[in-house]
Amino acid sequence: MLRPPRMPRRILVAEDQADIRDLLVMNLQQAGYVVHAVPDGSSALAAELAAAPGEESDLLVLDLMMPGLDGLEVCKGLRARGRDTPILMLTAKSTELDRVLGLELGADDYLTKPFSMAELLARVKALLRRADVREAALTASASERPLANGELQVWPAKRAVAVRGTAAELTALEFDLLLYFAQHPGRVFSRAQLLDAVWGYSHDGYEHTVTTHINRLRSKLERDPMRPEFVLTVRGAGYKFRDAT
Repeated sequence: MLRPPRMPRRILVAEDQADIRDLLVMNLQQAGYVVHAVPDGSSALAAELAAAPGEESDLLVLDLMMPGLDGLEVCKGLRARGRDTPILMLTAKSTELDRVLGLELGADDYLTKPFSMAELLARVKALLRRADVREAALTASASERPLANGELQVWPAKRAVAVRGTAAELTALEFDLLLYFAQHPGRVFSRAQLLDAVWGYSHDGYEHTVTTHINRLRSKLERDPMRPEFVLTVRGAGYKFRDAT
């Protein structure tokens, strides 16, 4: 059973453009969050690392391009110190390389400018909800049996994965996506369905983030990512996890 969410939730916003920063703060505060805003990446990283235990932010909203440390470096710095705080990256860039870099360094989601505040608030809500689910899973019994499919094993509560006897290091969203597939072997999902089920939202134009995560999963799990054994493409329909064996 999930614990009641801590209220109010704390959000750190790092954005160098004052007008955008003020708009973010106003809308997040109106949604009931406690917001701390800083103008650059160095201040964001310092604030998080200086926070006392239990006083860390529940979520970070980071602009990609900031003076000093950019959003990617802040993300990298936090993940290197074992901080798994959900991170929503804001970017004026829309290239696949930027998205992959952000996800590779541990960002949980991203929004391309310009964006609507309604969409940003939906992403924030979804990220916090997923964080609650992960926390609840970590308190579950450590004696659970893994979901097994051939040479792949997934432990939901431990949030651990092993493939061919070797532990696989997945990001939080990669694990969530793999777990959803493993819980529904043989079932075909469209990218929009996966966005809704795993990310917690569905917006036209963002299905490519599903493709990016599937490519990352294949690079970590498959012997040959070009000839996948676990996460299979169903032409014209979407993706499925192979039937349990």
